[in-house]
Amino acid sequence: MSQTKMLKVRVTLFCILAGIVLALTAVVTDHWAVLSPHMEHHNTTCEAAHFGLWRICTKRIPMDDSKTCGPITLPGEKNCSYFRHFNPGESSEIFEFTTQKEYSISAAAIAIFSLGFIILGSLCVLLSLGKKRDYLLRPASMFYAFAGLCILVSVEVMRQSVKRMIDSEDTVWIEYYYSWSFACACAAFVLLFLRGLALLLFSLPRMPRNPWESCMDAEPEH
Repeated sequence: MSQTKMLKVRVTLFCILAGIVLALTAVVTDHWAVLSPHMEHHNTTCEAAHFGLWRICTKRIPMDDSKTCGPITLPGEKNCSYFRHFNPGESSEIFEFTTQKEYSISAAAIAIFSLGFIILGSLCVLLSLGKKRDYLLRPASMFYAFAGLCILVSVEVMRQSVKRMIDSEDTVWIEYYYSWSFACACAAFVLLFLRGLALLLFSLPRMPRNPWESCMDAEPEH
């Protein structure tokens, strides 16, 4: 592999590493979406919530003069619990109303698949560093691209879950917005998918410029 192509591969791998960090951050944090309830004029506090793939956190926040709930960063009493289908022994009635079980399990499972592809891709990259196994960069690039696609699907499943929670009559939430964990997941998709395809292009052998180039470059027979 030429020096120019090796430099491109290294830059691409650095971008992929950034995508891996963002993907891990999105999976382990619980700020995918922030939910706000319907407010009554006589209330002095409100209970906002934010959640991720594994758990939901509620926070009791003092209301301001505008009678709006939030922002979620305000100080208040916080209570976090894992979703009941991930922790059956935990008693938390809020999960029966504020999460759609099928959507939550699907988003988490797809995110796990994404991490699995990331691990496989990283193993291929590590193996390619020894004894100049450049051909291992090609399966690594595909694993990273598949990881990005899985993250995209997980993001869409989570988006549908939030929409169903807002539209449901069994919940108190009427307003929502996506938070920084959701942004991390979207950025991870862009970096992993696009840079995975770029890594595939950079790792492919150079095609001959003309039909007889490979013959001209061949070593003479003795």
